[in-house]
Amino acid sequence: MPRFSIIVPSHGVAGRLSQALDSVLTQSSGDLELIPVHDAPGCAAAEVAAALAERDSRVTVVHSPPSAGLAGARNAGMRAARGTYLLFLDGDDILVPGALAALDARLAETGDVDVLWFEHERCSWWEGEPGNPAAPLLASAPDGAFPPGRAPWLTGVQLPAWSAAYRRAFVAGHGLAFPDGPFTDLGFGPRVTWAAERTAVLRSVVVRHLLRRQGNRLSLPGEHHFELLRRAEEVLTDAAGRQLPGERLGPLFEQLFALVLKTAAHPRRLPARRRAFFRRASGLYRRHRPAGFRTPGGSLGVQHRLLATGQYTAFRALRGAYRAATGAAGSLPRPRMLRTRLRYRRALRRPLDPHLAVYCAYWGRGYACSPAAIHAKARELAPHIRGVFLVEPEAVDSLPEGVEHAVIGSHRAWELLARAKYLINNANFAEGVVKRPGSVHVQTQHGTPLKKMGVDQSTYPVVAAATGSFTKLLGRVDRWDYNLSSNRHSTRVWERAFPGSYEHLEYGYPRNDVYCTATAEEVARIRRELGVPRGRTAVLYAPTHRDYHTGFDTGLDLEAFCEAAGEDVVVLLRAHYFYDRGGRRGSGRIIDVTAHRSSEDVCLAADALVTDYSSIMFDYANLDRPIVVYADDWEIYRETRGVYFDLMAEPPGPVARTPEELARLFRDGEHAGAESAALRAAFRERFCEFDDGRAAERVVRRVLLGEEPAAIPPVTPLAARVPAPAAATLVRS
Repeated sequence: MPRFSIIVPSHGVAGRLSQALDSVLTQSSGDLELIPVHDAPGCAAAEVAAALAERDSRVTVVHSPPSAGLAGARNAGMRAARGTYLLFLDGDDILVPGALAALDARLAETGDVDVLWFEHERCSWWEGEPGNPAAPLLASAPDGAFPPGRAPWLTGVQLPAWSAAYRRAFVAGHGLAFPDGPFTDLGFGPRVTWAAERTAVLRSVVVRHLLRRQGNRLSLPGEHHFELLRRAEEVLTDAAGRQLPGERLGPLFEQLFALVLKTAAHPRRLPARRRAFFRRASGLYRRHRPAGFRTPGGSLGVQHRLLATGQYTAFRALRGAYRAATGAAGSLPRPRMLRTRLRYRRALRRPLDPHLAVYCAYWGRGYACSPAAIHAKARELAPHIRGVFLVEPEAVDSLPEGVEHAVIGSHRAWELLARAKYLINNANFAEGVVKRPGSVHVQTQHGTPLKKMGVDQSTYPVVAAATGSFTKLLGRVDRWDYNLSSNRHSTRVWERAFPGSYEHLEYGYPRNDVYCTATAEEVARIRRELGVPRGRTAVLYAPTHRDYHTGFDTGLDLEAFCEAAGEDVVVLLRAHYFYDRGGRRGSGRIIDVTAHRSSEDVCLAADALVTDYSSIMFDYANLDRPIVVYADDWEIYRETRGVYFDLMAEPPGPVARTPEELARLFRDGEHAGAESAALRAAFRERFCEFDDGRAAERVVRRVLLGEEPAAIPPVTPLAARVPAPAAATLVRS
């Protein structure tokens, strides 16, 4: 029997779940079992937990349905637990190093108490000193084991479930469980203190609790806040039925109503029904106020008296400063021209157009990427939705015939942004765009992340300096309603790198649909348009941007590569889109395709890909064609840019470190050999998960047509997909 069972519900925290689970398994005291509880087989959290279970016999994975919520997940974990003591950990928290050893040592001193409370740190998701709210509560507790009545302020209200260790036999013997619904800790903690006979405290930090940027459900607006009153009434009624003595009932009442008053005063939690909440809370206060209860001093005491007498207007006046501080003064847009700004303000007062969608890709570079794929599919499946693409002036001539457009920064563009119900972008709209109630913002992303993204860049000085304000970045993230993902790796990264309250759509990237739908005729046409000579092997060379370089450098002598790789090889050079406005020209066997509108076309035309660390490798893998990684500066790139996994250990194909190695791989055919295919297969299994050719359809049906998630076409398994044929295949056939 293990000493500790650590139960970790993992709903909605896949991005940091590995960190939480690793913090348990790397404890110096290994006498434990770890019980991750996921809510859906095959979800990202289940994948993380299953991978750990394969490597470590101390891990037992448990399933709890989403409808059971946090309470159901914890209860399912308790039913599976075998340890002497139970601990709970949220999926994005960690056990501090040495935590279990400290708990074990303290229990050796106190004996097997029913509950051992301990301190925890509350850490901002971004920066700032951590807080330790448990420390003052535990400071005055007796030093040894004691009955709870000797520390009546430890009511179970102010300490969360993950700030204590519970003897499993005690919990089971008293039938203690987490009640369904919101505020489940309030239904569990007080009852634990009433049932316990011997308790103790550990005055050191055991859990580091991460305060998520988007908060938890209990801090979000909604009717669920009325459940706080129901839960408080249940606890107070139960306490009265147990004839809890006054010295314990008073602190319980005061701590419960501290939470009630905090909610009553919070303008965002109950934006429309604060008066009704206050009125019900007032009745609850009068019914359950203990005899002899003395209100606290200061402003809090005034709030108690106003609540007791039902004076909502006076209560609002008292809290007016807080409402003003949190009021939506609104940062209206700042277009450069005053006239444009005024027109935008007027347009914001007009109703949203439910049949208008505004698209943009790569900050206006043109009709490209997933926004273009969604636009095209919407014309087919949702023709009642008018789609308008925003582009820079120099991109207007490159737009396909029939695509309505507006020039970024123009009066018309700002009016469209003000009135469109749907706004779809693979980057972000301008700083001043207002997220209107009822509008729907879709972030399509433009690649699978190898390099660090979003706020994860903050610890890399070169990148952070170029990124600009992370505060502004997060302001843009707050506009997103949906965020697309092409694999579970991306889902986990987006959750960490762009913390927000948006919904992940694991539908695949619409721009990659063409890799499953393009025909042999289309592949041949694209090659002719790009100027690829018939019968030649076209190698796409697509290096990524270097944050520590200024300007574009191919990093490779491409003419020399062609000569050494074989006489039939030509190179399609595609520089990163940061450099697509230059005037490079191809010569001899080098064809510069940087300015070509569609990277998807370029990939379809290529028989093989050579790249360094560009995300194009993840897209190209959908074609199941050879990929070679040219990594002449991997160590520098990894240290200056930061990466999410070791590409050298998990590449999509052979890795070359020098130009000579690269040429040899092609000259000898190793780039397309059996080892290359095996590496590519493993890579595809991990990163081509949702890209099955129907991503755009799923987005249109869910977002523009409003279909229910259950009605959306499921993803076709990887083994059942047929990628677009390569030109070499066509020649052989």
